[in-house]
Amino acid sequence: MTIYTHKDSNILKTWLLMVSFLIGVIFLGWFFGFVYNQPFILYIAVIFAVLTNIFSYWYSDKIVIKMSGAKPALRSDYFDFYTIVENLSITAGLPMPKIFVINDNVPNAFATGRNPEHAVVAVTTGLLLILDKNELEGVVAHELSHIGNRDMLLSTVVVVLAGFVAILSDIFLRATIHGGRSNDSGKGGGALVIIGLLLAIASPIAAGLIQLAISRKREFLADASGALLTRYPEGLASALRKISSHTGKMKRANKAMAHLYISSPFGEGKVVGFFTRLWSTHPPIDDRIKALMGDK
Repeated sequence: MTIYTHKDSNILKTWLLMVSFLIGVIFLGWFFGFVYNQPFILYIAVIFAVLTNIFSYWYSDKIVIKMSGAKPALRSDYFDFYTIVENLSITAGLPMPKIFVINDNVPNAFATGRNPEHAVVAVTTGLLLILDKNELEGVVAHELSHIGNRDMLLSTVVVVLAGFVAILSDIFLRATIHGGRSNDSGKGGGALVIIGLLLAIASPIAAGLIQLAISRKREFLADASGALLTRYPEGLASALRKISSHTGKMKRANKAMAHLYISSPFGEGKVVGFFTRLWSTHPPIDDRIKALMGDK
């Protein structure tokens, strides 16, 4: 399997996950509404989740830049980085994003913004220090691919759905604890409440796992798209090897934006074990390198 087929495969898998997520959300909303015969709870939860996440999406670039402590990268100070972003943006047919640098020795990078016209690419000083030109081009191409693939939009939709599940589950649990009443006070109604409690507890966990799975798939897709952009997958593969060799935690690492980085900002090292992989925001570096180099 080549990077070309990886790209097509990951697009398909991502949308299959999204459809599964949406079906699950609809079922959960219908079930909770049926048990308590209070559809207005569903409407309130949806409106709250959507408004909250629209705000986050609209101002995502400013919020993330503030959280990361990034500063604008001037052409005079970071000439190579600036020109690489400029040239690859032209090649990709994308507007030149705003570029930033984070003063941190841990090598990492991210892209954010609500669309290509309001996009941001940021790298750490540690990344600029250890990568050569081909490797830096690979990383920048990866981040530009996130922009070109509209990953910011997809991530926002996933956050909306995951937030909705969490809110709805919390409402159901609170209503049950405070003596909420179901449609049927008989045995059937009691059984439905028990099932609802189990769903309320399990659903946010399942939603989180799906959110993480989509995040991992988007990383594979950005790797493949970035390799297609530079026509030199070895550059990104080599950069990933160097990035993975540093296991330090970034100064401003936080879970809210961990999925945006090209590698985990927590310095977790190699991702091993089934359950560790499930809860990881990124696929294992070794798997990404194998995909880039065409190894199976």
